[in-house]
Amino acid sequence: MRFLKVAVVVMGVLIVLGTTTLVVVIIHRLSAVPAGGAAAAAAAPLDEPAGTRITAMVPVANGLALALSGGGEGDRVVVIDPASGRVVRRILLRP
Repeated sequence: MRFLKVAVVVMGVLIVLGTTTLVVVIIHRLSAVPAGGAAAAAAAPLDEPAGTRITAMVPVANGLALALSGGGEGDRVVVIDPASGRVVRRILLRP
């Protein structure tokens, strides 16, 4: 009977330690900022003319697609790589 009590106490301590470790790891991963991720995409120069508006923003497999309009040019789509912040592709949409 004594062995059973010791086993229950040890398993209870292991459950508490495991749960605490799991919570700490989750909080640490959620609060960590990826290197260059959002900051690089936010500082990406688009080199678009004045008056250009972003009409839509959609995440794609390898980046972020921005639908642009105005600025004296036709509607267009620009794909940005969020890791580096550079423009990967420009697509001109014709009517």
